[in-house]
Amino acid sequence: MRPRVWIPLALVMLLSPLSAMAEVVPLDRIVAVVNDDAIMHSQLERRVVQARDQLQANNIPMPPGQALERQVLDRMIVEQIELQMAEDANLSIDETQLNSTMRGIAENNGMSLDEFANTLEQQGQSLAEVREQVRRELLIRQVQQSRVASRVTVSDREVDRFLSQRSENSNVAYHLAQILVAVPQSPTPDQVTQAQAEAQKLYRQLRDGADFQQLAVAESDDAQALQGGDLGWRQSAQIPTIFSDVIPDLSPGEVSEPIRSPSGFHLVKLIETRGGDSGQMSREQASQAIFQRKVSDELEAWTQEIRASAYIDNRLDRN
Repeated sequence: MRPRVWIPLALVMLLSPLSAMAEVVPLDRIVAVVNDDAIMHSQLERRVVQARDQLQANNIPMPPGQALERQVLDRMIVEQIELQMAEDANLSIDETQLNSTMRGIAENNGMSLDEFANTLEQQGQSLAEVREQVRRELLIRQVQQSRVASRVTVSDREVDRFLSQRSENSNVAYHLAQILVAVPQSPTPDQVTQAQAEAQKLYRQLRDGADFQQLAVAESDDAQALQGGDLGWRQSAQIPTIFSDVIPDLSPGEVSEPIRSPSGFHLVKLIETRGGDSGQMSREQASQAIFQRKVSDELEAWTQEIRASAYIDNRLDRN
């Protein structure tokens, strides 16, 4: 190992130009502590810029700056907990999987990997930075699958019910979005009342003309918040049970009143309706569809659990 060169501090100052000595370099600061890890302000700034770019690309109205910062930091805190869990479980992403995923991302953007790297450079990013971000996301997905999927089971009765509902409503699919006001695990009555009041306040704002996507980005506690709360398309048989009696009665563009679930209170928006896939589905396919829906539903509750069990010092909230 090359020996470290030690230079006295006084000599460094003498060798430094006066202009450099006069320049004040702002210090980075900690915005959150998550167990034993710190999230720095510079990291938050980079993610906020990415979030703004994504919102603009998707034509989602920009929320107030502080609201977006809080939302992005909240996502970063959950990600940090999940990455810590991945490290504790000795999970890793091999280079073959990572390279394959990177090529897939480039191809989805209609580019070769070299073209993708050049485009990133023009946008002020490097391929190495994006590789690291993708690696982290793949690790998080592994953790979610191992921890959440292991809690989900699908019974034969559920499959029978799914296939029966699909047969009766096979031509209907719903494009949904939601705003979630979460409650802690095992909430007190006061916490439930407070969450319900917040959900009712948001519902009134929407009824008075507030933009749903903008409000979701600023206020929603679910994982799709930074996508404007968009849940994508769901076949009628894939709608969570707590929504199934409400959504069919909504008109496109209409938002439900708050719906209670173990995770909190949901404001569900029906964006549009279309004819669904009326093709035949095997029992195995039906079981997989139910499994994925239940994993998605369970993920919200699990996120609240891991947040409650972690030490979190969110210093942004104190500013």
